[in-house]
Amino acid sequence: MATTWLTKDAYDRLNAELEHLTTAGRTEIVDKIDAARQEGDLKENGGYHAAREEQAKNEARITQLTELLRTAQIGEAPDDGKVEPGMIVTCTIAGVERVFLLGSREAAEDLEIDVYSANSPLGEAINGLMVGESTSYTAPNGKSFNVKITDVKPYRG
Repeated sequence: MATTWLTKDAYDRLNAELEHLTTAGRTEIVDKIDAARQEGDLKENGGYHAAREEQAKNEARITQLTELLRTAQIGEAPDDGKVEPGMIVTCTIAGVERVFLLGSREAAEDLEIDVYSANSPLGEAINGLMVGESTSYTAPNGKSFNVKITDVKPYRG
């Protein structure tokens, strides 16, 4: 699994979200399920089914955040000029300049640029490259694109 670099602020924000989901969030959902059960027949009870779906989404988010925080590196990504998670990458893809964060959307709330996962086809292709290096990758639509790295700098959050 790729390392996710998180600023201290991002880590604290995600940790607070996890704390809420595992405490008050779960309690609120259980209360909704109990209230819906009181309404009678569960087979045709839309409120009950909606609450159960909300419960499943809440538990999935808890699992996602738990794993993310367990494997996260806190602080700044190393400034070694290498493309890796936690870096703002400037590159030319098929002749068009792109700037994006290689990492997790969770790490960059309200970021004005795109975020690509290190596990995406583009992320896997460029991970480990240095400024000036080129490669190609195959997008999910089956098309192949040439990529040249033009700048790499740590995301400062």
